[in-house]
Amino acid sequence: MSEENKIPYKIYLSEDEIPKRWYNVRADMKNKPAPLLNPATLKPMSFEDLRPVFCDELIKQELDDTTAYIDIPQEVQDFYKMYRPAPLVRAYCLEKALGTPAKIYYKFEGNNTSGSHKLNSAIVQAYYAKKQGLKGVTTETGAGQWGTALSMASAYLGIDCKVYMVKVSYEQKPFRREVMRTYGASVTPSPSMDTEVGRKINSEHPGTTGSLGCAISEAVEVATKTEGYRYVLGSVLNQVLLHQTVIGLEAKAALDKYGVTPDIIIGCAGGGSNLGGLISPFMGEKLRGEKDYRFIAVEPASCPSLTRGKFAYDYCDTGMVCPLAKMYTLGSNFIPSANHAGGLRYHGMSPILSQLYADGYMEAVSVEQTSVFEAAQKFARVEGILPAPESSHAIKVAIDEALKCKETGEEKTILFGLTGTGYFDMVAYQKFNDGVMMDYIPSDEELQKSFATLPNINL
Repeated sequence: MSEENKIPYKIYLSEDEIPKRWYNVRADMKNKPAPLLNPATLKPMSFEDLRPVFCDELIKQELDDTTAYIDIPQEVQDFYKMYRPAPLVRAYCLEKALGTPAKIYYKFEGNNTSGSHKLNSAIVQAYYAKKQGLKGVTTETGAGQWGTALSMASAYLGIDCKVYMVKVSYEQKPFRREVMRTYGASVTPSPSMDTEVGRKINSEHPGTTGSLGCAISEAVEVATKTEGYRYVLGSVLNQVLLHQTVIGLEAKAALDKYGVTPDIIIGCAGGGSNLGGLISPFMGEKLRGEKDYRFIAVEPASCPSLTRGKFAYDYCDTGMVCPLAKMYTLGSNFIPSANHAGGLRYHGMSPILSQLYADGYMEAVSVEQTSVFEAAQKFARVEGILPAPESSHAIKVAIDEALKCKETGEEKTILFGLTGTGYFDMVAYQKFNDGVMMDYIPSDEELQKSFATLPNINL
């Protein structure tokens, strides 16, 4: 290996170096995320308020703003060893293709059957449900990665799994649906006619293609009305970002082995779980004044919660049955266009990331899906991985930043999260290759109409 290429293409940690504790970035935040509010009383949600919806141990994690490190149960550590540690890859081929002096790394989370990072939290939530003696769990899924991951975790632990899949993804991604069914989950297109809230949404929005907010409402209704079930969520919540910090902890440990410090850290952002998981350990250093990094959240132009949303209390779901969270939101009534990055089609953003963005610790950009698929194609042709549409948002901006370095001659180090593979997203790739993929950006008038439905809460 030449002097220039001393760092290997793939940096693997040893099995013993898999994180044994999650990192809770809230412990180092001066301004903590605002509390969840009870939709009936508008008071902060207590442990007892949340018990009908979530597992007890997960509620404790959700409400914990002070404990910096939380132990990972041994059973979860043992499961992680089936597919972790995940590789940190130096994108030498992409660097060469771009002709950039930038050094590009990506943390690859697609090396498991679910095809994404979602398994990191799915196994945790299923584990706590099993430990509590529950019969099963309910959830929503957009592109299907989360539903796939939860169905895998539930099958492993022997509990039932009911998935409400955003209707447009249910129709666009039949093979993802069949993986879930293979693992024993029931999969229902949302909004459905099986629930009270589903029927209401269908009545108010005839012919709707659905949204994550719709699917959440249905899954919560079923969990709260079915004995022995609880609801679990694949993103947004504090607990989920906590579990996903295994991504950032591993990435940082791998970089530290070679004395590499990233200048720019980039992640796609829908609800915020993978971005939050990737940046948390680095953000902690920034919050403590130990190091400085530039963080960039990348979201679809069709669902731009950070770049065009309001920082306000809003319902987490379209049916308005979930707690209210203070977050950047487009309004719980906002139903995004049927873009192909199903995992990013959520109206709001993690309260943790929203607060960090509001406080100026993070940047955000929105990108159109045709440019995203152009970046995905370029990446696939030189790096040998077909990326998920969601991940490709981060790839797009990583390429943009690397090309800026080419213009200026700066040798910056870029780290981005490759959240998963796109092998179940071939309908999207087909539309791109056929030249029929369209870009859609909501108008100011559309957003204002949705903002008008925000609850009037000033806290």
